[in-house]
Amino acid sequence: MAETGEEETASAEASGFSDLSDSELVEFLDLEEAKESTASLSKPGPSSELPGKDGKPGSLQNWKNGSDVLSPMERFHLKYLYVTDLCTQNWCELQMVYGKELPGSLTPEKAAVLDTGASIHLAKELELHDLVTVPITTKEDAWAIKFLNILSMIPTLQSEGRIREFPVFGEVEGIFLVGVIDELHYTSKGELELAELKTRRRPVLPLSAQKKKDYFQVSLYKYIFDAMVQGKVTPASLIHHTKLCLDKPLGPSVLRHARQGGFSVKSLSDLMELVFLSLTLSDLPAIDTLKLEYIHQETASVLGTEIVAFEEKEVKSKVQHYVAYWTGHRDPQGVDVEEAWKCRTCDYADICEWRRGCGAPSSTLEPKDRQLK
Repeated sequence: MAETGEEETASAEASGFSDLSDSELVEFLDLEEAKESTASLSKPGPSSELPGKDGKPGSLQNWKNGSDVLSPMERFHLKYLYVTDLCTQNWCELQMVYGKELPGSLTPEKAAVLDTGASIHLAKELELHDLVTVPITTKEDAWAIKFLNILSMIPTLQSEGRIREFPVFGEVEGIFLVGVIDELHYTSKGELELAELKTRRRPVLPLSAQKKKDYFQVSLYKYIFDAMVQGKVTPASLIHHTKLCLDKPLGPSVLRHARQGGFSVKSLSDLMELVFLSLTLSDLPAIDTLKLEYIHQETASVLGTEIVAFEEKEVKSKVQHYVAYWTGHRDPQGVDVEEAWKCRTCDYADICEWRRGCGAPSSTLEPKDRQLK
């Protein structure tokens, strides 16, 4: 599997370890771009922000009053979303909004927790295959590596029965979503199982609210993966949302890596055609089982596993609700009173308009350089 040594424009879209996040620290799903030189191509990175007219981040109040005519997708210059964007909404939507409006630095303690989780995931990945660093310079290069990974993983899954870090993408409720499946393998019964590894700082299982976020994540992965192998994801949709330039020549490092994998291509268009043919003609089945595995970071001991029931109607309903925020059809929302305990570990609790307004944003966001707790 290829990794990227990302450079210039590609790093903004291809860096980060957000799919490797610890469930207890979901507010830090997006790591800073400091890791851009070693991040896996298929992992999402932080979104760019759009300043207001005064140079400060756009305010929730302006958005609520309708004076900000741009949708969040437009304000944050987003062409598509990551599965983890919707997962953070599942935890606390307003916290996700503050994280994009007022991006700050991770505390050393929380950064260390995420680094440990990333290391555990990397060790698991190296058990199955080697990683090759491929320098990239464009978003087309980044997607080319994603496609090459898919092309190499499909036959591996069919012949060896197990792969890790499988990229997924597709249109859901009008929004294009991108993510990465932790592991796919066939069980002794011949069923295709998705296994998602979650690392825990403390040797205890997560609370119910945290598990719900994890349930939603793996369910959304299944929804997208199934659509890919059933031919429901189209090249036209991918091009429309990502704005990729299919005829742009790929970088020399990417072309060299493609040749080493047995693919004679010149542009992203060549690779995309191969990917969609491979997905639809490989006879890959839909995912049968969803499994979550919780591991203690310090000891690497398994704390517990859970089989998640897939409820398509519930997944689609949640996605519709979350997408309504991104497309500008409703205000961002904070947590219900019953889940106000989440605020105790939130970096934005002191400035949260939802808390101060008893459930409704009521004032402008403070400047980006405000000292967060």
